[in-house]
Amino acid sequence: MKRSKRFKVIMTFLGYNLILVVILAPFILFWGPFQSLKVMAVGSVYTSRHPQVVKAFLSQAEIDRIMNLNNSQGINGSSSTIARTKVTDVSSGITIEDIQGPSFKGKVMLIKDPKRVKVAVTKQVGVTGERVSDLVKDLGGVAGINAGGFYDPNGKGNGAFPDGLTVQNGKLVHNNVGNRSVNIVGFNVQGKLIIGSMTATQLEANHILEAVTFGPNLIKDGKPEVLGDGGWGIAPRTGIGQKADGTVIFVVIDGRQPTWSIGATLRDLMNVFNNYQAVNAVNLDGGSSSIFVDQGIVTNRPSSVFGERYIPTAFIVTP
Repeated sequence: MKRSKRFKVIMTFLGYNLILVVILAPFILFWGPFQSLKVMAVGSVYTSRHPQVVKAFLSQAEIDRIMNLNNSQGINGSSSTIARTKVTDVSSGITIEDIQGPSFKGKVMLIKDPKRVKVAVTKQVGVTGERVSDLVKDLGGVAGINAGGFYDPNGKGNGAFPDGLTVQNGKLVHNNVGNRSVNIVGFNVQGKLIIGSMTATQLEANHILEAVTFGPNLIKDGKPEVLGDGGWGIAPRTGIGQKADGTVIFVVIDGRQPTWSIGATLRDLMNVFNNYQAVNAVNLDGGSSSIFVDQGIVTNRPSSVFGERYIPTAFIVTP
């Protein structure tokens, strides 16, 4: 009887302390003396789909100060070494490699013919998004990654509305920004990756065939664009780039899994593209959206325990 009572006391004590730690953790994180931890946490959470968590503890002025602190560290930070292991070299013109950095693991796909890369859009825009594996299947593709972001006017979080400007096969299929300029990630009729600020009117003038909206740019015309670590913290990342010979580079980095891969900063992602000699590269939607599909199978390790997220757009490789 005494042993049972003692066990209950110990479990109650442990439970109480666990609850106390959970309650105090955000206060320590955002108000504590650990500046480097605060900078990383603010960047990671504020750029996720839950920025309200940071806003609950810090003023907008303080958030802006921390984000700018990250961005003001200069572009000459350390360039981490990326380990590359070739997994598949397909005669159809696709090479897949595993990559590993100091805090992350991920996958890279190299597509020799850029005109094989298309934008897939959910069949039910405004109703629900689709999984990347389904979007690949919809277009009869062989591979794909997640692409642009989405907005959530109904609060459902189901990826129904692609954000910004979305172009598929030369047609503007969704626009929630009017003729406002946004950062375009797309391909023109020559198969060249086009990144940069553009309006809906300019899309047609620049002969853009496939495009989504996201950012920031990582490398443009061979020049690095990321300042400091990028100011977005450490998280799962997806990006797309292109080499001078036209080869398209897909990158997906896993994260939020301490025993596997913590994640990458924007500078880490830029370094990966630099390692593959990209002349243009841009960050795409990340976090739990980061998915790498090959032959209909998800071959990376998504951060969500629920697996693939429902999203509005993907970059697909056609046969």
